[in-house]
Amino acid sequence: MTAEFARIDTGPIYRRIAQAIAARITNRELKPGDALPTETLLALQLGVNRSTVREALRELESRRLVGRRAGSKRMFVIRPGHEVLGAQLSDALLLHDVTIHDVWEMLMLLEPQAAELAARRRRKEQLVALQSITDLHLMQGPTIAAIEHVQSFFRNLVAANQNRALALAHEPAIQLLGSSLALMIDRVPQARQRIANAQAKIVEAIAQRSANDARDWMARHIRDFKRGFDIAGIDMNQRISAVR
Repeated sequence: MTAEFARIDTGPIYRRIAQAIAARITNRELKPGDALPTETLLALQLGVNRSTVREALRELESRRLVGRRAGSKRMFVIRPGHEVLGAQLSDALLLHDVTIHDVWEMLMLLEPQAAELAARRRRKEQLVALQSITDLHLMQGPTIAAIEHVQSFFRNLVAANQNRALALAHEPAIQLLGSSLALMIDRVPQARQRIANAQAKIVEAIAQRSANDARDWMARHIRDFKRGFDIAGIDMNQRISAVR
């Protein structure tokens, strides 16, 4: 039998150091809020220059695994929120020339199932949160506020799925939905009213734990977004630009 050997990592030393620290963070040896040793101490422990340690920490900071606190020179382990991680992926999608139609198809695949799961799994406090934001008045403010309300509705609905991986997977779609709506919502007079009505129907189905109705109303709601773009005369094959 021929012996097999693992591949030797010949990458830059700073990257190997970053990988070693990242492994300790992701396997929870180092937890959010834990302070890393100082650059000087890390350099001494690892037998490398401080400049090498500094490059490794920069890489970890860019990956949002560590960060500094105000007034402190130390690095701390952090746990980036869904919106931060979603922003990174949505930026990557924008760089790949994602179109409005691409986002619409993604929403059609994701959100009806999310609504169905929410109806099956939601807890009382999550239903209350959804009911509290299902209000036409919240859709009548400035454009950015209305878009943020729509995004909040979807985030709360996905949270009711009780699945962290799904919440992370949905976040880029929710952020890109905001960028898409910014092009349409003020060009279709009935858009805000129709969005509020659909939200109310979806939440009613979730309250009654009617999974089929929740799924069907959400599918209708997402199809209605496409209708809004058609009414506004917006080409759904156009590339999306970021709105933060």
